[in-house]
Amino acid sequence: MSQTNPVILGLIAGGAIFLGLPIARLRSPLPRLRLFLNAFATGVLLFLLWDVLASAFAPVDAALGALHDGGGSLSTCIGWGALLLGMLAVGLLSLTYYNRFLASRSQAAASAEGEGGWFSMLSQSHQTAFLIALGIGLHNFAEGLAIGQSAASGAIGLSTVLVVGFALHNATEGFGISAPMAAASEAPPWRYLLLLGVLAGGPTVLGAAIGARFTSDLMSVAFLSLAAGSILYVVLQLLAVGFRQRQPVLLAWGVVAGLSAGFITDMVVTAAGT
Repeated sequence: MSQTNPVILGLIAGGAIFLGLPIARLRSPLPRLRLFLNAFATGVLLFLLWDVLASAFAPVDAALGALHDGGGSLSTCIGWGALLLGMLAVGLLSLTYYNRFLASRSQAAASAEGEGGWFSMLSQSHQTAFLIALGIGLHNFAEGLAIGQSAASGAIGLSTVLVVGFALHNATEGFGISAPMAAASEAPPWRYLLLLGVLAGGPTVLGAAIGARFTSDLMSVAFLSLAAGSILYVVLQLLAVGFRQRQPVLLAWGVVAGLSAGFITDMVVTAAGT
């Protein structure tokens, strides 16, 4: 199979994320709508966190199983576990410390001199959307690896199912990215939505191109764990926003809706036995 085909498949799967981004330009004076959209995004990300950690833990589980059966080594188990937990910590703590660094700077000084960088100049909702896109992009890189590997092996049916499933799932993730910006005071510019789409969906194409050339469980676990840490950070931020609104029932329904959307779209891939 030529190198072009996996790239095209990755482009289709990753490009679907743009379908959910226009909702970010939705304007509404209803605060309940904004809370529900944030809760919906939280639910999608909670599902994604579970999905990512389950995939990242698979090599650890295999190593532990081999050790139990007498065919593995303790050092292999420790190595996989250290990689997973280490990259998870990097993903979570790096964003935590960077956010604290931005908060420690005077807003006036940052605006006048640009000391905080371009990221500090963004609104809170735009920063949250950027971090969501970053975490999803790391996850989608691993999805791209799976597409590229299946296409390179000649498993056309499998790669097609993966593309369909990931495309549906990415469309849902697009809603998760855009939800924090929906109903905000100002609509995000189209160029910023384009940037978020490329950040979240572009790694799928890159992963497909790389996955068509070689397989690497090490790379997959590293990127998945890093993505899990980034997603966990954003989930904590969104939950903090939701709890401050003091509407637990609406928050719960939004989270359930987001979780349901994640599981339902993922069933396409699961039904194929992948």
